[in-house]
Amino acid sequence: MNIMKATGIVRRIDDLGRVVLPKEIRRTMRISQGDPLEIYTSNEGEIILKKYSPLEDFTGTASQLAEAVYKAWGVAVAVMNKEIVVANAGAQKKDILQHKVSQEAINLINGSQLYIWNSGTEKIPVVDITAKYFAKSIMPIFSYGDPIGAVALTGLSDSSDEAEESEIKIIKALSFFLGRQVDN
Repeated sequence: MNIMKATGIVRRIDDLGRVVLPKEIRRTMRISQGDPLEIYTSNEGEIILKKYSPLEDFTGTASQLAEAVYKAWGVAVAVMNKEIVVANAGAQKKDILQHKVSQEAINLINGSQLYIWNSGTEKIPVVDITAKYFAKSIMPIFSYGDPIGAVALTGLSDSSDEAEESEIKIIKALSFFLGRQVDN
């Protein structure tokens, strides 16, 4: 059960029905201009705003794909939206699944390009909570031309293994497939 906490902030609705979300809340919740928000209402008269991710509708598909890739090729992958890891295989689920994606990884997703780690360069952690796993490669998932998440090839932080060409092709294919699923 989610527990709501009061912020002490009160805002008025303008004549067009708009409410301004305070900068501190936007920063803390990682809400940027243009981010979609889903609106919920409760029987108690509450209005709840939640960041919307179309990838969350495909968590089951993403999980099955990640497991299949891991079992067939031994490639550890994580599927993430711009907020949390929604699916993973090969890494301990408790370590990264449903945890917040690191800001460095979000920056790479927003950069809209394939990222490949090279030995000798800084490692990008997959999630904020632990630096145990890093992104060997990150391929953004696009929906209607906009990056909505990514498929990451993950590795243990104490490893110096670079992504192989075949592994990069796998995460590119997963990214393309998931993007097409969201668009349909």
